[in-house]
Parts: sequence; structure tokens; C-alpha cells
Amino acid sequence: MSYFPEAKILEIDLTSGKIQRKTLPGEIYRLYPGGSALGLYLMMQDYIPGTDALDPGNILVFSVSPLTGLPISGISRMNVTARSPLTGTAGDSQSGGFIASYLKMNGWDAVVFKGKSEKPVYLVIDGSDAELRDASHLWGKVTGEVEALIQEEMGDKQVEVAQIGPAGENLVKYACIINKCSRANGRNGMGAVMGSKNLKAMVVKKGQPVAASDPEAFMALARSA
Repeated sequence: MSYFPEAKILEIDLTSGKIQRKTLPGEIYRLYPGGSALGLYLMMQDYIPGTDALDPGNILVFSVSPLTGLPISGISRMNVTARSPLTGTAGDSQSGGFIASYLKMNGWDAVVFKGKSEKPVYLVIDGSDAELRDASHLWGKVTGEVEALIQEEMGDKQVEVAQIGPAGENLVKYACIINKCSRANGRNGMGAVMGSKNLKAMVVKKGQPVAASDPEAFMALARSA
């Protein structure tokens, strides 16, 4: 079998506030290489059959492709997976924007959220560092206002923010997750799942550019695409 890298997974237990950094072996990552495949695999590791979509036991996964962050068309997509409140089955949704590339620049292939926070929070990712911050002052506000407030708090207008608005907070079953105030994970009600966990946003700082391990092979792939 050809070489395949390990996947880097950031796991957040919102109930306890515990943050863990994990790896997925290359032989497994090769079978579920990013995006929808990786998201569903990670969701099913801890999902208990019959758990309601809006129950704290639902697993919410943000995942990206192994090629995300590299200069090839159509790769910068953020996939979000969870049990859907609309269908009652496993569902996912994709969005564009820069947040997927930012996540990969920080070294992460997926972020897994479990449980439910006692109060509204948002997650900040800065390289290998991750921190949950109070979002009580952001709860109830619309996406444009929240993005501006978070950028001001961070002192950084380049941070990317994936967030919910009042629809997600109020568990509207078709609520979206929005980044850049214009890009939406718009299917399967992933925003309602975020709201059920009291998770207002995931904030990602810009990291180091991603480089291909085999530049010549990558350029051949990019040209063919």
C-alpha cells in the first residue's frame, strides 16, 4: 500500500470543556480521505444509534480534503456532518470560502464537537492551540455583527468565522452555518445542531501555507483538473 499521512483531529467536549488532539492512522485515512467520507467516519465512532439530532449526544464534525489549501480548483470546501434534524439520518453540507484552507493551514483535517456547553461559547483555533471562549455577549446577534465583534476581540480582521445566527440558536431545523457572511453550509440543518450545543462559532486564524509533499506530481494533478 502506498504511503498516506495520518489525519490530525481536534476533538472538543463541550460538556466538560476538554480539548484533545488526536491522529487517525494513515491506513484508515486512506479509506476515508477527507470531506464527507472522513466526516461520516468520525461521526459514527461515538454516535449512539437513536440519539436525536438536537440531543447533546449528536456528533458534529467539520472536515476538509487532504488537498485543501493547495492551489487547485474546487478543493477549498468545508464539510459539516451530523445527524440531520431535517431527515433524522446522517447528513452533511458543504460551503466555500477560505475557512477550510485556514483549518488545513493550522494543521487540522477535522474538528469534532461532542456534548453541550452550559453557556454559549465559540472555539478559537490558532495553530496547535485551541480555546473555548464565552459567547454570551454574541448570542442573539446576526452574523455580520458577530463577525465584526469577533474580529475586533481578536484584533485580527483576517480570522475566518463559521457561525450560526438566531435561526440556529432557536433550533430552526433548516438553519445554516455561515462564514464570510455570505458562504453557507446550507443543507440538512447543521446550524440547528450547532445551536443545540450552545456553540455560536468556530474561529480560525490564518496559518502557514500548505505545501505538497510531491510538487511535480501535484502540478500534474492540478493541470489535469
